[in-house]
Amino acid sequence: MVISEKIKKQIDQSDYISRDLSWINFNYRVLDQAKSTDKSIIERLKFLAITASNLDEFFTIRVGSLYNYLDYHKHRIDYSGLRELPFRKVLLTRAKQLAEQQQDLYLNQLMPEFEKHGFSILMYKHLNAQEKARVMDFFESTIYPMLTPMVYDSYHTFPILGALRFVLGVVTKSVEDGVDNKKLSFIQVPVNLPRFYEIEKEDKIYFVPIEDIIRNNADYLFRNVKIQSINLFRITRNGDFTLEESDDIEANFLEELKQKLKTRRTGRVVRLEVFGRPDSWMLKVLKERWDIDDDNIFRTKKKGLIDFTGLWQIVGHRHFKDMLTEMPNMVPPVSYPEISNDNIFEVLKHRDVLLHHPYNGMEPVLNLLEHAAEDPGVLAIKITIYRLAKDSRVTAALLKAAENSKHVSVLFEVKARFDEENNLREAQRLQKAGCFVIYGFSSYKTHTKLLLIVRKEGERVTRYVHLSSGNYNESTSKLYTDLGLLTTNDVLAHDVSEFFNVITGHSMPDKYQNLITAPREMKPQLIKMIRAEAENARNGLPSGIVIKINSLQDNDAIEELYLASQAGVPIKLIVRGMCCLRPGRPGLSENIQVLSIVGQYLEHSRIYYFHNKGESQVYVGSADMMVRSFERRLESLFMITDNLLKRQVINILQYNLRDNVNSYLMREDGSYVRKIAGNEPPFNIHKELYNVHKENLQDLDLTFETEPEVEHEPVVTENGQMHDQEEVKSDLN
Repeated sequence: MVISEKIKKQIDQSDYISRDLSWINFNYRVLDQAKSTDKSIIERLKFLAITASNLDEFFTIRVGSLYNYLDYHKHRIDYSGLRELPFRKVLLTRAKQLAEQQQDLYLNQLMPEFEKHGFSILMYKHLNAQEKARVMDFFESTIYPMLTPMVYDSYHTFPILGALRFVLGVVTKSVEDGVDNKKLSFIQVPVNLPRFYEIEKEDKIYFVPIEDIIRNNADYLFRNVKIQSINLFRITRNGDFTLEESDDIEANFLEELKQKLKTRRTGRVVRLEVFGRPDSWMLKVLKERWDIDDDNIFRTKKKGLIDFTGLWQIVGHRHFKDMLTEMPNMVPPVSYPEISNDNIFEVLKHRDVLLHHPYNGMEPVLNLLEHAAEDPGVLAIKITIYRLAKDSRVTAALLKAAENSKHVSVLFEVKARFDEENNLREAQRLQKAGCFVIYGFSSYKTHTKLLLIVRKEGERVTRYVHLSSGNYNESTSKLYTDLGLLTTNDVLAHDVSEFFNVITGHSMPDKYQNLITAPREMKPQLIKMIRAEAENARNGLPSGIVIKINSLQDNDAIEELYLASQAGVPIKLIVRGMCCLRPGRPGLSENIQVLSIVGQYLEHSRIYYFHNKGESQVYVGSADMMVRSFERRLESLFMITDNLLKRQVINILQYNLRDNVNSYLMREDGSYVRKIAGNEPPFNIHKELYNVHKENLQDLDLTFETEPEVEHEPVVTENGQMHDQEEVKSDLN
């Protein structure tokens, strides 16, 4: 597929970067980790699997959202300036380019390394006789009884095929009444089978794809029938049904779409992945049936692999544990260096504790909850839950608290994408135990992370509060960077109490003192602080903004950042994922720099820093600068007021800006180039942040003037073009 020069020019002229095209560029940065020869082969496979999982979700949600407009003939203009049909062409073209790079990396760089590291992915035909005999025993005893061929002809309706499942399309041919008759049948690979059958042989492990075993033995299911072709494919369906959260759907279209979606049994097909050279007649049937065209068809070479998420089986294999990066031991929080399981209540009465995960563990939070569940003085526990770990200690503590007759209020967000079933199950467990459970809040998704513990201490009551940018999930806290605050600060405790009354009742407080909440006040408050920096710059006063978030998409916030840049405010944005702001455009955003940190940990914390004439304002919380965060979610940002903790957060921003190992610089055209150390020593925040002490937090300076160096390597731009090293260098000077 080729994108016309006219379309490329239109994209480049827009003052905004397309959200979806920016996301594809983000996945290139993740793929960059899989390309790194500094990592072990297992680490590289892990990152390739992550890119595949990301791309599956992208098609399910983002491409699905686009098809909500296409299928119902509704107008939509992307941030790139393109209408829905030409944008579909551009989007699918860019997605195919990414998929081709995934396949090329796998075939040309990763697969040749397998043998020397003690494993191989072998197709069935390459097994020797003894190995085939083992596989056949497994096929006949386990796989074969689970398979159900489904024929599609004039007597049988077209079956509903599952999304993101392997399917074998079997074309058979028979002669009936002297006429050649083709039929199409489908075999779905059961989802409860492992992706690979494992053969351990001496010092090697062979992984045989289950779908290839079935393909080579399909004749078991078609006795005395001539098989013309057996074709492996996989479909992705539109799963964008969380409509209240869609950033694209207009209010007047929302109700209409909700009604129409009720009549759909399954999401429409948005992607068809095929292996090798599939039967042309079968493809014609599928394209007509699912109303797709060649743009939706993603082809995998015969030596390649469909669905790299299956590589998790290899990554997690016990034999390769030593090849995964060993995480350093967690360190105590800066303000709580003597961390222990002693009375956490006494600690928090005398100081605030800022937890920076994964460098600090979640133990103080879990310790607080578990102590609260048993402590006779604790009267009530209130918490919001978005995602939980398997066998969660949080759930166990809440159940224990309810068993001990404490009042426990839990807001479970049952609309948390891909965790709906688990959250509903856990919520019902707590409800049966006597907890007061709220299943979400009206039409808003509750994304804020709050914990409030009310404890009677003699004649007074003390409120213990935890606020966080991350989930109450002890598993992901070891992999995601997040910030959490433990405090008994009366002002913040009062704000959190008021906010819980909003969530569990229908209170509407006039104002919070140290808390900014969405959907009512967050966007106006942030815009007010951005405008204040712009006014300071116009008056010749020092100014500056540093924001670290996952995503930047809200156009009102982007416009204010543009205006602040034009007023002379130096702005540094650390945006891990997609960013719709276009930095460095003369007359628009030349004072804005955008960085992205992608490395060993998933950057998940959100920090907002405003210079404020030297009296810096620093907020941390759960919200990105997105329409859904500002308008369709319950979110919160909390002010850091303690001087030590404020310095700690500013230091985190400073370290992010210094990183020259995991950092990418966004260019005006939406592409990214790597920062390099140059003459400086490597500075990797995912290592350096283990070494932060009070002594590091002196003379902090968020420098705004330094232009980072970048690698002089070819890079893929947003419009799919390659730039050589001289172009990269000249663009940055």
